[in-house]
Amino acid sequence: MPEMTKIALDAMGGDNSPGEMVLGAVNAVKEKEGLFVYIVGPEERLKAELAKYEYPADRIEIVHAPDEITCHDSPVNAIRQKKESSMVKALRMVKEGQADGFVSSGNSGAILVGGQVLVGKMKGIERAPLAPVMPTMNGVSLLIDCGANVDAKASNLVQFAKMGSIYMEHVIGVPNPRVAIVNIGAEEEKGNALVKETFPLLKECKDINFIGSIEARDFPYGAADVVVTEAFVGNVMLKLSEGLASGLIQKIKEGLTSTPISAFGAALAKPQLKKMLKIFDVTQYGGAPLLGLNGLVVKIHGNATNKEVKNALFQVGTFKEQDINGKIKEYLLGE
Repeated sequence: MPEMTKIALDAMGGDNSPGEMVLGAVNAVKEKEGLFVYIVGPEERLKAELAKYEYPADRIEIVHAPDEITCHDSPVNAIRQKKESSMVKALRMVKEGQADGFVSSGNSGAILVGGQVLVGKMKGIERAPLAPVMPTMNGVSLLIDCGANVDAKASNLVQFAKMGSIYMEHVIGVPNPRVAIVNIGAEEEKGNALVKETFPLLKECKDINFIGSIEARDFPYGAADVVVTEAFVGNVMLKLSEGLASGLIQKIKEGLTSTPISAFGAALAKPQLKKMLKIFDVTQYGGAPLLGLNGLVVKIHGNATNKEVKNALFQVGTFKEQDINGKIKEYLLGE
């Protein structure tokens, strides 16, 4: 029987907390045998939410945390001062080995600070990148880094590429993933100082499948499986992709319901449209992992629903089953 994966779920801090967090945990343990979830937050509120559902009670446990880190809190001050918050208590459970991973829809800055300060980076890892899986026309791509390190160095990007390759192959299941660096053109001589310094280093790496530069316009078409950049550019690409996708979907819906004839056509096309839109549903892949830490820290959207919560919990389970930290130590650090 496989070892149980224990996950600390921060039930507070998101737009839909704690209701969607609790429902996501309930659905996760009902669908997957090997998961145990600690739901961290105000005990009475969590009890009231859990009372709504039937679930395997031996695989969900409430951890009382009376305080909460909100989106208005300073990340550094919140981690230092709000020691009884759901986020800090959940992160400490990972640090102390009580949980294998952490999932939260809360304050992004606090998650990044808490992950690196409380959980801690693996020995030999220079920076921990945030790496969401993004849907593309040809499957998915890993965008690394998208928010954690805005002033990265070339050596950081090389580590990002290697960690991203390991994650993409063993968690997402893409063999020999293609790695590219974000640039303003395909030519090797193009780019800013960071890209020009990083490109030859990636080219020399024998343990990754480096294919060169990728322009932002090629990203939605799945031109590479692991897309490497520093966090400023990565975050702009992430937010633009999410905003554009949301806007296009909204306009398509408006157009399909603007007249009786178009509404009739939309009703006929609805099954195929739902199938198509599901391809671009980022929630099915879980959240964005902060790679290179001593345990898995996953950031999900602030407005995450129970589906995204459930898939993020599954994501932690896969991370442990595939021993991603062990593979990072073996392939990247030579341990």
